[in-house]
Amino acid sequence: MSKLIYSVIVLWGVITSIFFLFNVLPGDPAAIMLGQRANKEQIEAIHKDLGLDLPIFTQYVLYLNDLSPISFHKINDKTSPWFYDSEKYSGVSLLSVDDSQVVLKVPYLRKSYITKRPVSDIILETLPETTVLAFSSIIISSVLGILLGILAAIKFNTWYDKISLVLSVLGMAAPSFFIGLIIAWLFGYVLRDYTGLSPTGSLFELDVWEGEKIQIKNLILPAITLGIRPLAIVVQLMRSSLLDVMSQDYIRTARAKGLSFYAIIFKHALKNALNPVVTAISGWFAGLMAGAVFVEYIFNWKGIGYEVYEALTKNDLPVVMGSTLIFATIFVFTNMVVDVIYGFLDPRVRIK
Repeated sequence: MSKLIYSVIVLWGVITSIFFLFNVLPGDPAAIMLGQRANKEQIEAIHKDLGLDLPIFTQYVLYLNDLSPISFHKINDKTSPWFYDSEKYSGVSLLSVDDSQVVLKVPYLRKSYITKRPVSDIILETLPETTVLAFSSIIISSVLGILLGILAAIKFNTWYDKISLVLSVLGMAAPSFFIGLIIAWLFGYVLRDYTGLSPTGSLFELDVWEGEKIQIKNLILPAITLGIRPLAIVVQLMRSSLLDVMSQDYIRTARAKGLSFYAIIFKHALKNALNPVVTAISGWFAGLMAGAVFVEYIFNWKGIGYEVYEALTKNDLPVVMGSTLIFATIFVFTNMVVDVIYGFLDPRVRIK
């Protein structure tokens, strides 16, 4: 229960930060929506429709009310910013008193300034592709990172161990957008005849004759690019954690009992050494969802990161705010799942 309360507080802090940060940025949403030919009357009408003519604190409370699954609304007064508009909200009334009602609804993320589409629809369309990309990247980095980290610990202080440390530092130091440009150029252009890979492309592509098709090969280059930094971190963490566990008393006892070296590693040491690795993997998964913005743009991967980049260039703030909130929710949920996994990996860790 305490974890749930903590998560709600974190999300409230994120929502508050997002709202006030984006509301101090320059630019008028009405001018963005109407274009250069907007007149004063049109701008005032848009301000009233978006609630921008209200005090900032009232706008903040209305934003919280829109995002909350349980919200409060007016029933009959259509001019009120608290009016329940069925075109905006999707929910059911829980309680009605006079002209007010309590509603259980789907959180409302507002509408895009540019396309006028609900932000939730945009996110639902683009989030699956980013999720596939992030999952693919984290699987690559987790499997390879754990295996290479174990090998580095086994080969401690050998040439392989030293090379793996150097490559890990390079992998962490190089930014994803720089690595993405190199990988796209090398494998997508220079070696394209040998790899058969394209430097740009999304998971779903439209074929003139066969309609929309899944193109798995387009996933390879962006997944590798996005997975390089977490791979480097997992290798170092796995190596350090396993070396630390191997120096514990119970490992020495297992050796004294005559257990084989590999039995000690895979049956006793590895399980306890995985805790910091799981933490890194979980944190990086949520980070990859948000950090895929430039990678998706480089490879023309039509995920939520690509959509956020396009929204930033056009000052489409509702899309950016809604996407940021989704990223934060994923991060908080991932941390809760990791706490549960901890209980299985280490009996000393329990969720109270």
